[in-house]
Amino acid sequence: MKVLLLSVKAGYGHHSTAKAIMEYFEKSGHQCKMLDIFDYISHRLGNSIQDGYLLSTKYLPKAYGKAYGKLAEKDVPYDRRSLISMLSRFVSKKLSKYVSDYAPDLMIGTHSYAGVCMSILTETGVTACPTIGIVTDYTVHPLWESTFLDYYVIPDKLISSEMKKKGIAAEKLLPFGIPVREQFSVKTDKIEARKALGIKDMPTVLIIMGSMGYGNIKSLLEETDVNENDFQILCVCGSNKKVKAAVDEFEWTKRVYSYGFVDNVDVMMDAADFIISKPGGLTTSEALAKGVPMVMINPIPGQEDRNLNFLVNSGAAITVNADYRVGEALNLMLCCPWRTELMRESIKHLAKPDAAKALYEFAAEKVEAKSTAI
Repeated sequence: MKVLLLSVKAGYGHHSTAKAIMEYFEKSGHQCKMLDIFDYISHRLGNSIQDGYLLSTKYLPKAYGKAYGKLAEKDVPYDRRSLISMLSRFVSKKLSKYVSDYAPDLMIGTHSYAGVCMSILTETGVTACPTIGIVTDYTVHPLWESTFLDYYVIPDKLISSEMKKKGIAAEKLLPFGIPVREQFSVKTDKIEARKALGIKDMPTVLIIMGSMGYGNIKSLLEETDVNENDFQILCVCGSNKKVKAAVDEFEWTKRVYSYGFVDNVDVMMDAADFIISKPGGLTTSEALAKGVPMVMINPIPGQEDRNLNFLVNSGAAITVNADYRVGEALNLMLCCPWRTELMRESIKHLAKPDAAKALYEFAAEKVEAKSTAI
């Protein structure tokens, strides 16, 4: 089976989801290629899309959230004469030769815009293979209403009503969950994980604020450092070297282990009693798969607001704000075992650690059925 994965470089989550899917399919003996749509057309364009997303979410979050909200309100497909429709057809035409030459048996899109392009490629006869879209947050991104794919993988069956409002038929919805890499699908003993990290065996808090180290991590650590409870902190600053330097230079009362961009977040989650994090789709799906309770902080307006609402209202996380500070959240998480046990119970119902496997088994069956029918 030849699989083509289409993504868009808008944050880290879409690409990471595509890589998790690719990893599972390749392990199962199939050929995969992953394509960043805009990067393929022009490397400069791909970087511009990524930079624009990062700048708008970091420096203009309210404007980004407002624009996202306006787009998300749409439940009907965009006008085919609109600028976005013309752009999508132009982009799809640029992709058509690549898709035709590769001749995939299956196409998977991990961004709603990839879903739009896949729909156009099918409509124009460039490909007739099965198409699957992956919803990578606990909400429905804008533009899914303008797609007509064969199937849609959603994070949980509770998202079904949102998808139906977008005009997507119930029989096309697959509540497999957001695919995560294999290391997040297995659980390591907490003591062993702490040994692997070279840290003490004691209550542990993991702070991780996205691959770019969003938010005022130093200020968050200062508030956490004065808490009267005894615990250690793992702080992942991502690729934000300025933040990591500030964390390293400060003299903390508690044991604070700071890290830059890491590839062992799975081990850190196993070592932690709970995490403090932005509610990004990738981090939350990984934490759910690991069964780790979450304290959600500093959501980017837009999809992260909606992730926060979904997970807090589902009982898998708590959140902080101007009236309920980090210190109070820490006291609850460290001193109320009945509350964290309720969270873990909720997480059991929401976690989908085998999402990649479920997607693979379903897709392989559909591709096989299609090839047999020809």
